[in-house]
Amino acid sequence: MITVPESVRDLVKLLARLGIGVIFFAHGWQKLFDLGIPKVTAGFRAMGVPLPGLSAWFATFVELVGGALLVLGLFTPIVGLLLAVDMLGAYLTVHIGHGLFVSEGGAELVISLGLGALLLAAVGAGRYSLDHVLARGRVRDADGPMQRY
Repeated sequence: MITVPESVRDLVKLLARLGIGVIFFAHGWQKLFDLGIPKVTAGFRAMGVPLPGLSAWFATFVELVGGALLVLGLFTPIVGLLLAVDMLGAYLTVHIGHGLFVSEGGAELVISLGLGALLLAAVGAGRYSLDHVLARGRVRDADGPMQRY
C-alpha cells in the first residue's frame, strides 16, 4: 500500500478547498450581485424549485459565504455539509433526469461540487486552514497559557 505523506494530503486538501470554494463563491456572487435575488427567484420558480424565494436566498447565502469559508478553511465540516445539501437540492429539483453533461442541463457540476464539499466535510480542512489554527489554539488553552517563542 502506498502512503501519502501528511504534508501532501494537507496540500491536496488546500487545493481542493480553493478550487471548490472559489466556484461556490463565484456562483453565490453571480446570484446576489449579477443576477439579483428577484431574478434568481423567478428562475427557480420557472424550474419548479419549491419555495423559490427562500430557496434563492438559501442557495445564494450558502454558496457565497460557504465558498468563502471553504477557501479559508473555517467551519469546514459544517460548511461542506451545507454546500452538499445545496447541491443535492439543485440535483433533485433541477438536474435530475437531464443526463450528465452540463451542456444538456445535466448534473455533472452539482455532483462534483456536492461530493467534493461532502468529502471535505468528512476529512476536514487540513493543516493549512483556519480550522487547524483554531484547533491548535484550543489545545494550547487547555494546557495552560500559550508560550511565545
